[in-house]
Amino acid sequence: MCSPEHFAVEYAINPWMDVTAPVDAELAVKQWDRLRETLVNLGHEVHLLTPERGLPDMVFAANGAFVVDGTVYGARFKHEQRAAEAEAHRAFYESQGWRFIAPSETNEGEGDFAYVPEAHGGLILAGHGFRTEIPAHAEAQEALGRPVISLRLVDPRFYHLDVALAAIDDANIVYFPGAFSAASQKVLAQLFPDAVVADDADVMAFGLNLVSDGLNVVLNSEAAGLAEKLKALGYHPVPVELAELKKGGGSVKCCIAELRR
Repeated sequence: MCSPEHFAVEYAINPWMDVTAPVDAELAVKQWDRLRETLVNLGHEVHLLTPERGLPDMVFAANGAFVVDGTVYGARFKHEQRAAEAEAHRAFYESQGWRFIAPSETNEGEGDFAYVPEAHGGLILAGHGFRTEIPAHAEAQEALGRPVISLRLVDPRFYHLDVALAAIDDANIVYFPGAFSAASQKVLAQLFPDAVVADDADVMAFGLNLVSDGLNVVLNSEAAGLAEKLKALGYHPVPVELAELKKGGGSVKCCIAELRR
């Protein structure tokens, strides 16, 4: 995770960003702190990336890389405003002794990659259409040695896979069909017949931008309907308030890069 110490909406590179809407920087830090404390209280270890002035979106740490079984496939951002973040992430992973593979293709890390380790022997779900380019899917497959399923995003509001789909345990997902092309919807339905299907209210509340350890599902507090669905299925929803960070087009998952050893 990376503190939103320098977070602000200084440009608009997704439909949620409004440069005329002021960000309460102090509140953003408080909300992020609560998210970090929530993870620690659930028993998870949190590593911190040092925020850099001039990179207001560094708080969205999930976009900096994608990690599977101790191998890191690095990010290469589409927009120049975020390009320098990639090197900060690389420096972190290399300093920690992770095996790092630098990308040649445009991709935005866990923003467009999700890993479901016990689904069909272990699948990487990969989004494209707005940020990550299709050639990155093949590059990730070679780097990580896991089959990659390409999914086309068609609604610009859901510009990253992680605002439209999430793994809720090692074998299943939750997703919003309307974010995907008709063919991608068919693929998801075939691969995950028991998936939790989200509705408009869930996705517009950034409810699918969540993290789950298989039992505890940390999600945006606005997504009350999705929380009830997950609770009914035996999961433990853990709501957190991230209204300030939502102004940048992100929520829980965007703030967390998962380190899979």
